Amino acid sequence: MTVEMIIKLILALLFGLLIGIDRQIKQKQLGIRPSMVISIASCLLTIVSIEAFGKFGGANHPNMDPMRLAAQIVSGVGFIGAGVILRRSNEVISGLTSAALIWSASALGITIGAGFYLEASCAVILLMGAVNIVPLLIKTLGLSTLNRQEISLKIIVESNYRMTELIKMIKYKGQNEQSKKDEYKIRHFKLKDLDNGHQLIDLVLSVPEDQYTTEIYYYVKKIDHVLNVEIENL
Repeated sequence: MTVEMIIKLILALLFGLLIGIDRQIKQKQLGIRPSMVISIASCLLTIVSIEAFGKFGGANHPNMDPMRLAAQIVSGVGFIGAGVILRRSNEVISGLTSAALIWSASALGITIGAGFYLEASCAVILLMGAVNIVPLLIKTLGLSTLNRQEISLKIIVESNYRMTELIKMIKYKGQNEQSKKDEYKIRHFKLKDLDNGHQLIDLVLSVPEDQYTTEIYYYVKKIDHVLNVEIENL
């Protein structure tokens, strides 16, 4: 049973990894780490639910549901996890991994409380590997599609400036002539007229992870008709 449990948890990690890779390639909010963490914790709770009935229920306690209270704990902790998820004004969501880990911590607590020490030990090793080791491996392998970060960029420009040209200059600034792996990708775009007649361009860029934020700042700052630049790592 121990081997089967370990196989289940490892498969949950791998399948969560596949979903996370798909989401990250498509530049969606749910990335690799939250997908793996949620998959592992869900598998762990399922294993505990099945095994707990045989351990605490059964013929001697036919009306007993040992996981009823645990289900309420999971729901309650879910609200705590939701509190660390932030939605910024530029439609970017952050804190998903932290929320998933908070929820997973409750799953580990339930598992230990039910007396499944080996399952909890295996799960916490996989969780730490999913959060720390897997992203490091992806970075080491140099998978450019996955090794990206998001930058919030707010630009104030003079009125009647040709916005399309400015956007193209930013978008293709990092593009390699022989490869498009360094191309900046626009994840969010917002244009707003200011009271003084200027325009505010609000962008969220997906850029290579090794790209310095200061380099982007000074590049945009030097573009003609740009009056002010505000940049932030998300």
